[in-house]
Amino acid sequence: MRETGDRADELASRVFLGWHHMATVDRLDEAQLDDLPFGAIQLDAEGRVVRYNATEASISGRTKAEVIGRDFFHEVAPCTNVQQFAGRFREGVRAEMLNEVFPYRFDFRMQPTEVWIRLYYSHDSRTAWVFVTRRELDDSGEEQAV
Repeated sequence: MRETGDRADELASRVFLGWHHMATVDRLDEAQLDDLPFGAIQLDAEGRVVRYNATEASISGRTKAEVIGRDFFHEVAPCTNVQQFAGRFREGVRAEMLNEVFPYRFDFRMQPTEVWIRLYYSHDSRTAWVFVTRRELDDSGEEQAV
């Protein structure tokens, strides 16, 4: 499943608590960014990590010091260097239009973790944001209702 535009906004409002912050995320200070109930990773146009919040550190098990300034798709989370993720990022940054929500599985240097991903391009900072929240699956591996 891949949702874009208004449908992505609708899905994001259900799975990302605090969705109203995303449109103004560039203006959040570090404490406010850390307080978001979902992971938030700001990437420059080349995919280098600019900002990384505490919630994402708890999801990934990696500290800010380990990831700031590093290439997200090659050094931080190489499992994302696929068309479904990095390809969408690159296309969205090139077009300066990125607003997608999709399920994903992180599995690099961590226990495999099912997540929802929101890719969002900010015209204010000319950067892209990766928002991450855990997906809850039942015992059969099916998505639980949100």
